[in-house]
Amino acid sequence: MAQAVPEYTDRPSLIRVETSRALDPCDAAREAAAGVDSAKTCFILAFAPGGQNMQLVAETLEEELGGIPVFGCSSAGQITGRGYEAGVLLLLIFPKRHFRCCSLLIEPLCPLSTVQIAADAQRHDRAFRRTAGWNRLGLIFADGLAKQEDFLVSTLEAALGDLPIFGGSAGDLLRFEETYVLHNGRAHRNAAVLLFIETNLPFAGIGFDHFLPGDTQIVITHADPDARKVLEINGAPAAAEYARLVGCDVADLSPQIFAENPLLVNFNDHHYVRAISKADDDGGLSFLAAIDNGLIMTLGQGQEILKTLQAGLDIREPGGGRPDFILGFDCVLRKLEIEQKQMASQASGILRRERVFGFNTYGEQHCGVHMNQTFVGVAFFAPVEGGLH
Repeated sequence: MAQAVPEYTDRPSLIRVETSRALDPCDAAREAAAGVDSAKTCFILAFAPGGQNMQLVAETLEEELGGIPVFGCSSAGQITGRGYEAGVLLLLIFPKRHFRCCSLLIEPLCPLSTVQIAADAQRHDRAFRRTAGWNRLGLIFADGLAKQEDFLVSTLEAALGDLPIFGGSAGDLLRFEETYVLHNGRAHRNAAVLLFIETNLPFAGIGFDHFLPGDTQIVITHADPDARKVLEINGAPAAAEYARLVGCDVADLSPQIFAENPLLVNFNDHHYVRAISKADDDGGLSFLAAIDNGLIMTLGQGQEILKTLQAGLDIREPGGGRPDFILGFDCVLRKLEIEQKQMASQASGILRRERVFGFNTYGEQHCGVHMNQTFVGVAFFAPVEGGLH
């Protein structure tokens, strides 16, 4: 007999969610931590507003929570029970009943040692004792301004090939000044946190964007790959040529223009967004993901963003049940486009109904690839009847 699908409500039952909108970082941390039951908690994910004093947030959470592991990062926006928000400290509290975890702090990111990272990740994976009947996944949070996510996630994919890894890059309020990751009472720049998570819950990965490749191709003819900077496109100054292609003046280039007119790169027969973060004073363009000389790119054509959001989150387990909650990493440029089109309330309604919790990122990681203007997440479902609890 098929199991009945339970009524779907806005609040998850398998994790606890706490928030604070206090402006003072210590007050926010104390308020959000007050609802945590330390005896039942395995670990906590914390997503804090970019621009907040992250060291004070980390230290106060450590003091208030009595040693419960806290991981997370600064963010360019939060996804709470209200949908899209900003200026909120969000805590996602994962219970011992359904989760186990261990962590690896990767520091420094730049310069990055792929050999050392691979060895450390494999050592932690071997040391993390396996529980019969439970499944594993990885979460990665990286300093979005260290500009090393491309090499980091490809290294982890090669070293931990059977471990699905999902993640997002720490952000701020689109100032591109300071981004942090949180690891056990400290805030770190130029670093990443890798979590090895074991769960008795069924889960499924999610990854989608809302762009298709158009007819316009370009060639990167002069770039600084280490700085993720393009100086020339098609042999012309990058900003001027990009502005010509999208039909505006260089002076009008803005995050809104970049969000609606991204450049795509083809990798393994799939197009990924390489987002532009800003136009530079020297006529170049700075990117949020890897670029290189000779790279052929395609100007993307946007699809209806709310329809793709709803379709991408419409995920079911084999019995037809919806997720209890979705851990989501959503590019800040998607949120920016939604706000520019005055669709924020509709998008928040979708996120709220689908129980999405997470943050707005400077980049997303999935299947060993770092990308932009993408939603990446993990949908967690209620335990299978008769399975481990």
